[in-house]
Parts: sequence; structure tokens; C-alpha cells
Amino acid sequence: MADPVTIQDIYELFKASQAEADRRAAEADRSMEELRRLVANTSREVSRLGDRWGLFVENLVAPAVQRLFQEQGIDIQQTYRRAKSTRSEAPMEIDILAVDGDVAVAIEVKSCLTQEDVDSFCEKLQRLKLAFPERADYRIFGAVAAIEFVQDVDRYAYRKGLFVMRQCGDAMELANNATFQPRAW
Repeated sequence: MADPVTIQDIYELFKASQAEADRRAAEADRSMEELRRLVANTSREVSRLGDRWGLFVENLVAPAVQRLFQEQGIDIQQTYRRAKSTRSEAPMEIDILAVDGDVAVAIEVKSCLTQEDVDSFCEKLQRLKLAFPERADYRIFGAVAAIEFVQDVDRYAYRKGLFVMRQCGDAMELANNATFQPRAW
């Protein structure tokens, strides 16, 4: 016949199972912390890769700006990459700002352009003269440049009055036809 189970036996069993539960909880905490570190590292690396991809696309677009807009009668004399304003009324960054006298073309560069990107850029163009008051008397045109356009967003940008720059082989081209009339902001 088996020995009877005492309160002390139950208590010892409880302590042992509590200790095992504590050990597993600590192990789970260490695993979660390791997972958090791994996710943070992966996020940083993906962000760096995205930044490098964005820089790659900008490096593809920037050299073509002068040639492409000169073909449109805009004699670009200066280009500024990542033109930034920290003015409280209109903080912003323009990927490429190309200038010809009193005309400027603000260019938004994306690897993959969406309708939301176009809408956001048009809002930015409306505030551009506040952000860069030295350009308040300029005619401002907008352009979007991308490697990939989501669901005919290039046509959407065209209808919004934006120049559309796209990859063609190893170069960039303007997708706008001869009848295109750019919107001035």
C-alpha cells in the first residue's frame, strides 16, 4: 500500500512546480529579449537597405535632371539634393530641387511610387514657398521619379500636373507627352 500524501508533500510538489514555472518564465523572458534584439537589428538593417535603395534611385535620377528638363525648355542651372527646411510653418525635405532663374522643379524620388506618395507630394508642393521663402516668386513645378509605379500611378501623377520620370534601360526619361501642361505651384 502506498504511503499517504501529506500536506508537506503537496507543498513540496507545489514549490517544485513553482520553481519550474519560474525557470521557464525566466527562459521565456530571455527568449523574448533575444527576439526583441533580433527584430530591432533586422529593422535597422532593412531601414539601412531602404535608405541605400533610395540613394541608388536618387543617384540614377539626379544626373538626368538637367538633360530632361532642358528638353522641356527649362534650362536647369543648379540642382540641390535633399533640400531641407526646418521652418516651423512648413518643415520639409525635397529629394531634388532643380533651379533655372525664377523657375524651380521639385522632384520626389521613390523606388516604388504610390498614389499616397503623389498626394503627399502635392500637399508638400503647396507649402514649398513657405518652406523656402527665397523661392516665393518662383514658378514651382513638381516631378515624381520612380523605378516602379503602382497601379497606373504615373497617369495619376500626370493628371495632377506633375512631370513623370521613369527608368528606361539604364537611364531616366520623361513619360509626359508633347501635349502635357505642367501645373505651376
